Amino acid sequence: MKHILFIVTSTNKTGTEERAAGYEFSEIADPYTVFTENGFTVDFASMLGGAPPYVGYDESQSTSRNFKNSSGFKRLNFSQKLSEIDTTAYDAIFFPGGLGLMTDMVEDPLVKQTIKNFYESGKLIGAVCHGPAALLNVKLSNGDNLLAGKKINSFTEAEEAIDKHTLGGVIPFMLEDELIKQGAIFSHGKPFAPYVVADEKLVSGQNPASATGVAQQMVELLRE
Repeated sequence: MKHILFIVTSTNKTGTEERAAGYEFSEIADPYTVFTENGFTVDFASMLGGAPPYVGYDESQSTSRNFKNSSGFKRLNFSQKLSEIDTTAYDAIFFPGGLGLMTDMVEDPLVKQTIKNFYESGKLIGAVCHGPAALLNVKLSNGDNLLAGKKINSFTEAEEAIDKHTLGGVIPFMLEDELIKQGAIFSHGKPFAPYVVADEKLVSGQNPASATGVAQQMVELLRE
């Protein structure tokens, strides 16, 4: 049995517009479903512990509806602080998107150390949509940036424009640009279409529609 730790934002507002933030509901519900249906165990950490804020819940999506009525959602709402968890007990970490983590995970030293430790231990790291923002500013033991030369993707500039996520007003920076600045080999599909990239032990997905695919790719890699 494999054990996956979801690391979730605790930030509920973003930008000068104070737009509602948090995690994107389907970006936890869909991967959680894939992992648990494959017999994996999922635990939840958040930056502050307790019930993390969320946006984007759509009752018409059966996976989201089922997750909201599940024991998994109840456990998510009693999440432990990341600082109180022994992350070495897990086989993989996963960063769901949502705008919140662009505030509370980009510079956080514990998040950076956790990602560094997982990568250098050969363990799997997954992220979707705005989740790859957590991968910024990770320095490896050899001094290299984690993202240098890595194939990766995230929510794109085109998708930010469609969603009216203005710089400063809603998002603190353009994620696509920052990933490229740190050396990532950025690729993408059409706006809001599923698109997943795997490079060694890093698996990333472009948008909410990619969350299931990221989890499926992680399952395949964890079974190798």
